[in-house]
Amino acid sequence: MTRDLLGQAYSAMRHNRRRTALTVLGMAWGIATVVLLLAYGAGFGQAIHNIFANFGMQMMGVWPGRTSLQAGGSKSGTQVRFTLDDVQHIQDLVPLVRHISPEGWLQTDVQHEDRSFQLPANAFTPEIQYIRAIHVESGRFFGPEDEMEHARVAVLGSDAQGQAFSREFTLGENIRIHGMTFQVIGVLEPHMQEGDDNINQIIYIPFSTMSDLKDMRYLDGIWISYDGTEYEKIEGNIRSVLASYHGFNPKDPRAVFIWNTMKAVNNWQIITVALEVLLAFVGTLTLGIGGVGLMNIMLVSVTQRTREIGVEKALGARRRDILIQFLAEALAITIVGGILGIIVAYAISFAVGVIPMYSMMAKNAEAGDLHLVIKPLNLLIATVILMLVGIVSGMFPAIKAARMDPIEALRYE
Repeated sequence: MTRDLLGQAYSAMRHNRRRTALTVLGMAWGIATVVLLLAYGAGFGQAIHNIFANFGMQMMGVWPGRTSLQAGGSKSGTQVRFTLDDVQHIQDLVPLVRHISPEGWLQTDVQHEDRSFQLPANAFTPEIQYIRAIHVESGRFFGPEDEMEHARVAVLGSDAQGQAFSREFTLGENIRIHGMTFQVIGVLEPHMQEGDDNINQIIYIPFSTMSDLKDMRYLDGIWISYDGTEYEKIEGNIRSVLASYHGFNPKDPRAVFIWNTMKAVNNWQIITVALEVLLAFVGTLTLGIGGVGLMNIMLVSVTQRTREIGVEKALGARRRDILIQFLAEALAITIVGGILGIIVAYAISFAVGVIPMYSMMAKNAEAGDLHLVIKPLNLLIATVILMLVGIVSGMFPAIKAARMDPIEALRYE
């Protein structure tokens, strides 16, 4: 039965080769459009993920602010100041905290030989390497021993190295930060950089050493990484812990400022999903145009083969047999067009390669560029859409053929 249906479908397609070829091309273009649009949406989502992963994913930055809501005896407008005790409180009282580091910041003069620059010196504990996804290109990052010994060592961002040193060799040499000598022990890989906020100019030094450069009684910020996906709950716990020790309302958004990376990632994921749904809808409409063409061709085929249908019915063919015959022909055209369209989609995605998206706006941002990612799930979605369009397009002509009166069909000229 199946072999007979396939044989009839193949014979019908060969009988009108030009018409069949044009119909197949229409379906191929439609499915290629669906696959490429879904690939664009998937590539956009991957690019957004890469941008955030460049700076660290499950991460929060916490900075002190000024109260705007009165809590207990504390009046609004009170300056909140962090100390090392706050770091310990968060570590002890907030579940799922993985790494935590205080931050000290200083914009200062940096000298090497006869070269002098204004660069930011940021002080952290060694945990910051894991919190902010810092990768060392050469040398090493400072460790717990450097922190305990108040070692005057420095790790340079890629641009800081380029400004302070006119030659490639850097490790082991000395620079002067705020008038004090530090030994360069490492150079970092370039980070994505957008606008004037150049993260690659930062010089990293041990937190304990920053007290040699300025008063570190109060912290400039706290950086945290965490486990799990309950980022809003963890953020709320951090606010509650800090509020209990500083006497401000935990619902006061200005008392402390928290940058929650996963909150931003989640917002972008919602946008990405909405974009993929929109692109799938647009692709389906495009494929629907090919489906309309398929329906018209099948209606013409039914009209041209009216006498053939009459003969088949006269010989005992049932309505169901005629329905399946013409539906099989429509699906055969759809499947051939679908295979061709998927091949075209892969060829186009390979030919296009990388679409510069983020690197047009930022430096060192190639990881944020867009690749046309054809995922197996997207192929499955496109195939389901294709089959639905093929069935709907072929069903109406097939029903028309099945309902023909055999006597009237045999009389047809």
